[in-house]
Amino acid sequence: MAKTDNHISLLLKRIPESPGVYQYFDKEGQIIYVGKAKNLHRRVNSYFNKDHQSSKTRQLVAHIADIRYVVVDSEQDAFLLENNLIKQYQPHYNILLKDGKSYPSICITREPYPRIFKTRTINKKSGEYYGPYSFGNTVDLVLELIHKLYPIRTCNIPLSSDSIEKKKVRVCLKYHLHNCCGICEGIGKDVYGEWIEQARQLIKGDAHDIGRQLEQEMRMKSEELKFEEAAEIKRKIELLEQFKSKTIITTSTARDVDVFGYDEQDDKVYISMLHVHKGSIVQGQTIEYRRKMEEEKEELLAMGMMELRQRLESDTKEVIVPFIPEVFDENLQIHIALSGDRKKLLDLAMQNVRQYKLDRLKQDDKLNPEQRGVRILTELQQMMGLPTLPRWIDCFDNSNIQGENAVAGCVVYRMAKPSKSDYKRFEIKTVEGPDDYASMREVVRRRYQRLMDEGTQLPDLIIADGGLGQMHAIREAVEDMLGLQIPIAGLKKNDKHRTQTLLYGFPPVEISMPVTSEVFRLLTNIQDEVHRYAITYHKMKRSKAQIHSQLDDLQGVGAVTKHKLLTHFGSVKRAGAATKEEMMDLLGTHRGSMVYEQLQAKISL
Repeated sequence: MAKTDNHISLLLKRIPESPGVYQYFDKEGQIIYVGKAKNLHRRVNSYFNKDHQSSKTRQLVAHIADIRYVVVDSEQDAFLLENNLIKQYQPHYNILLKDGKSYPSICITREPYPRIFKTRTINKKSGEYYGPYSFGNTVDLVLELIHKLYPIRTCNIPLSSDSIEKKKVRVCLKYHLHNCCGICEGIGKDVYGEWIEQARQLIKGDAHDIGRQLEQEMRMKSEELKFEEAAEIKRKIELLEQFKSKTIITTSTARDVDVFGYDEQDDKVYISMLHVHKGSIVQGQTIEYRRKMEEEKEELLAMGMMELRQRLESDTKEVIVPFIPEVFDENLQIHIALSGDRKKLLDLAMQNVRQYKLDRLKQDDKLNPEQRGVRILTELQQMMGLPTLPRWIDCFDNSNIQGENAVAGCVVYRMAKPSKSDYKRFEIKTVEGPDDYASMREVVRRRYQRLMDEGTQLPDLIIADGGLGQMHAIREAVEDMLGLQIPIAGLKKNDKHRTQTLLYGFPPVEISMPVTSEVFRLLTNIQDEVHRYAITYHKMKRSKAQIHSQLDDLQGVGAVTKHKLLTHFGSVKRAGAATKEEMMDLLGTHRGSMVYEQLQAKISL
């Protein structure tokens, strides 16, 4: 239980049992934490009248020197006030909103003859902005369609009615290529303005409305027998249909809805929002929070929803969420999608937030390569309940054919990366015949007996390239023979001989892993590597045994003499059929005579 001084004790007694927001100050008078509560008295007193398991909470309480509070009418008002105070003061112990990458927007400039282009820089004095767009190619598709439908200018020349009338500007190459209307040649400002307005509608997501308008115009031109103009309008309708097939048209209904995705990694929380207008996604953004305390995901989702709706200036009443957030707007219609169009939208939002998380993790890994290893090993540690981070992992595998040329390999991974200089090969010495378990006991005992004799540090985790049988063999060597306590795991394969689950403990518990997870990829890499290493050693030994010949057993025959014999005679059989004189001519009297007699003795046997 936290100790309280007289000042804090008096404050705790007079805090009312009303909804509101409380603020904690340190001895320098700085706000260090802002929180909300349905019952201020009960919530604030809970910090001081019970023991907290979280070290972060204990640290916060230790720094509280003063408390202030604001009473409000409802829990919803408390949420809004808390959010504003956190954004204003950014207290040390509150969650931190991190601005990630900037998404592109579309700008329509405030000029007499506006331009439309993609930008990541927002300056509302110079133009009106639409977006941001979290889907990379959406902006490009929209702009491509606009410039195909309406030949508006792309140059940044400052144009005015006066400069056009006085012909101070000449048409450029894009005009001659029919990619620009040549506004500088004096096309009507009203016509140009209509194009900009229709482009604005298209950017807002009103593709269906524009399509209907174009169809009406086409019918009118046909009735007036203006077939060339009708054909041009038909071309625009076809372009519009192509665009609609490429972009994300999500529903057949015309309702507006905000869709939220949620994901987290360690102390980082990611929340995405897709704004759907008339069935099309027209805006999207993802934000990242850094947890400081033990904030619940319902609270974080609510804060993220408020932040994103403010940023994208959305007042849509219908929202789709992966789970129910804390209530911050009682007028919202909140749906958890289970099927249909809503489920498709939610899946898209979740896909978007996961991709953002992956991009951020990759970016962090580039800036700090060791961070990735720590993250993967921490996840593995949590999955298995290991006492320490498995910084050093050994993995063993045997290789033989019917017990012949039996060998084993041990690969070493440090911080989730192979440490090839530490790999070890073992030739099975005490086991006869194909006994994988006895071979495993032998190599494991030899491996760690040597490390113990050398006074070297031992691994944090041992993995068997197999299931329960190999795990038991390793445990017998490690615990029964050597008296060591090292966590042991096994890799269980499926019918296709591919890694399926991780085994840990005695009796073993199966730990399932998504095949897309980084931990699964690490374990399969370790398994593939130890198998490659062991079988490569086995093939090398088998090849040496296969090329062993009678010449290797002769006394006085080294590599040079063997090379001479094989080069001259071509084979061992021909060397054995040579005369004594031929052998002496090649090797000299003494050596030739000795080799000849040994070969004849072997042939006679």
